[in-house]
Amino acid sequence: MSFASLGLSAELVRAVTERGYTEPTPIQAQAIPVILKGGDLMGGAQTGTGKTAGFTLPLLQRLADKQVVGKGHIRALVLTPTRELAAQVEESVRMYGKHLPLKSMMMFGGVNINPQIKQLLGRVDILVATPGRLLDHLQQKTVDLSHVEILVLDEADRMLDMGFIRDIKRVIAVLPKKRQNLLFSATFSDEIKLLADGLLTNPALIEVARRNQTAELIEQRVYPVDRERKRDLLTHLITENNWFQVLVFTRTKHGANNLADHLNKHDIPAMAIHGNKSQAARTRALAEFKTAKLQVLVATDIAARGIDISELPHVVNYELPNVAEDYVHRIGRTGRAGSSGEASSLVCIDEKKLLNDIERLIKRDIPVVNVPGFDVDPRIKAEPILNGSNRGQGGGGRGQGQGQGRGQPRAGGAGRTGGAPRTGGGKPAGAPKPAGAGRGPVPSGAQHRSGGRGR
Repeated sequence: MSFASLGLSAELVRAVTERGYTEPTPIQAQAIPVILKGGDLMGGAQTGTGKTAGFTLPLLQRLADKQVVGKGHIRALVLTPTRELAAQVEESVRMYGKHLPLKSMMMFGGVNINPQIKQLLGRVDILVATPGRLLDHLQQKTVDLSHVEILVLDEADRMLDMGFIRDIKRVIAVLPKKRQNLLFSATFSDEIKLLADGLLTNPALIEVARRNQTAELIEQRVYPVDRERKRDLLTHLITENNWFQVLVFTRTKHGANNLADHLNKHDIPAMAIHGNKSQAARTRALAEFKTAKLQVLVATDIAARGIDISELPHVVNYELPNVAEDYVHRIGRTGRAGSSGEASSLVCIDEKKLLNDIERLIKRDIPVVNVPGFDVDPRIKAEPILNGSNRGQGGGGRGQGQGQGRGQPRAGGAGRTGGAPRTGGGKPAGAPKPAGAGRGPVPSGAQHRSGGRGR
């Protein structure tokens, strides 16, 4: 199947080809024809499935097919939960629409509003915005949405998680009643279904992966560890395995800052990214991480939503998320577009229930790796973190003791026979804690939001 066979114009096919794509992904093959016909759509797709092109390409074609003379009005509105995702989507609109006479704009908070007001005075066909800043413009009457023909809610599940439901309804209230609606979500919770029922009219339903299914190309593993030794174990794993482009998830902004400081002190270039960081700092961190100048990016769930790297090799759950579905979102940032990836979780006794919830959701046991020198304390061994009867608990190296029949080391994993630590590696169990090691950040019982209202 080709992009041309889906009904896309020569200008769009040319732009897609120039970006190196020749065949549509499953979500694109299913979504593009539906959107071109003008119908509403409810799309379920994980990150890395080509979802963004799946709606930007037909959106561009529908607008281009009906030319507007003069300044025109905003004809398509794409709402995203975060600044980074807004920038990513608007970049896709510009890239795919480069041979079309359409103008786009991104709008988010954290930056001066005046340049946005000035840009809105010119021609804007497609507006990509976060809800918070868009409401600011609506309140100041600096944006007119009365001519919107197409509304896209991207990552609707995340917008609901961030508390945007009221903001979304306020935006929808000022839109024309007659319009095309496209909703995309990685998961279809009851809240999402309720939102869809009130927004969509006889929508086509497209799901390209089983609900909450984790990508088959992602090699998942759990490292049992005492809470106070998590920072040391992460440092050891990155150094020992020479990991680069490592995306590390923490639950809190404070925890992200502390962990990034710790890694930098151990000669591992790292930066934290979260809602309290300025837009300039977030943009710089993402740029350096994408070009591999930055070895480790420590992020909260919300801040990481806009990270789009085609071959991100490593995702680490420094702390497991409170909501099991967020695990799927996190590790979905690796193993994308046919590339393999590794997802590692550092799990202490406090997180035993969270791990059980995750395994129940993804319907599989996650293999365990015990790293010599970082053995968990006797209380955890007496009540194992993992409750599967066929799981390997011994060994340590990258192919040893991982359960699920994984007895052979991976390519490149030789030389660590039996998982023996490298000289100078992790300290033996029971050895005194090094000075200044400190305790890792203790997650609170409540789930923290980062990123606020996308302002």
